[in-house]
Amino acid sequence: MAKVSVLNVVVLENPSPFHSPFRFEISFECNEALADDLEWKLIYVGSAESEAFDQILDSVLVGPVPAGRHMFVFQADAPNPSLIPETDAVGVTVVLITCTYHGQEFIRVGYYVNNEYPNPELRENPPPKPDFSQLQRNILASNPRVTRFHINWESTDRLEAPDSQDPSLAFSLGCTPVKGLGLPACIPGLLPENSMDCL
Repeated sequence: MAKVSVLNVVVLENPSPFHSPFRFEISFECNEALADDLEWKLIYVGSAESEAFDQILDSVLVGPVPAGRHMFVFQADAPNPSLIPETDAVGVTVVLITCTYHGQEFIRVGYYVNNEYPNPELRENPPPKPDFSQLQRNILASNPRVTRFHINWESTDRLEAPDSQDPSLAFSLGCTPVKGLGLPACIPGLLPENSMDCL
């Protein structure tokens, strides 16, 4: 049984300009005190084609954590636009919140993110090179995708993730996303239903 349960994640200041920081209010519960830190990470998926474009926006250690309910606001700077392929700058991508204990990831919360021009003229005739100062980021906050992994809470020995919960598959966008807030058609089939749910 997991010693930590994420109770809720609230996306703050959404939608917002592309260059604005990401802000998430995270509530979680510890069933018993943890002697060591939890490591939370915020990852921006820069391209569906390769993990090489993923950016770790921030990483924070929380702990030691006493038993009970806890809440904090996780804030991270926007991704570096120069590391995002121009062809992937506008449209749908993903932002991931992960948490690990002793280096073992036990939860991943993913949100679809739509980067678009709010100006109708720019939407109809986008500039040849993305203008990040004009882009608006809209996180689909109502539909998080949550993947939980079984880990060994007692020691630093890692458990192998079952094949059906391969972390590399949990939120891969190995297909062409649909423009707008429409979601890529291939996403629901990436994991068995029993390993994903909404908060």
